[in-house]
Amino acid sequence: MKYLISTVLPILLAGIWINICEFARNELLLKSEWNEHFSALGLVFPSAPLNVAIWVIWGFSLAAAILVISRKFSMAGTVILSWLMAFLMMWLVTWNLEVLPVGILWVAVPFSLLEVLITSLIVRKLQPSQSE
Repeated sequence: MKYLISTVLPILLAGIWINICEFARNELLLKSEWNEHFSALGLVFPSAPLNVAIWVIWGFSLAAAILVISRKFSMAGTVILSWLMAFLMMWLVTWNLEVLPVGILWVAVPFSLLEVLITSLIVRKLQPSQSE
């Protein structure tokens, strides 16, 4: 039961938070920018159910990674390292592949930093204290 509360619950709640953030940012705020950019490339923005499922898995994987990172680093270290590994590296790859609409970054950067900050707070709050 202790494992469930200290590991599974934080990943579940943080993963839900991450996926809500990703949906809000990419589907509600930036969908038209993504579609326009992909259309200009002669492509269709990938939003089939399989693509969505992979992003959901990505969100829960990020939650698990943040939990592990938070056990080794301070809050600031967790946020910075998690953001660099999850977002900056992803944007570098998509930019290198020429599928990143660079104009979205003015929204995506602060939104993603807030996403990682709150995720880090969630996993830290749900971890047992060091004295337990």
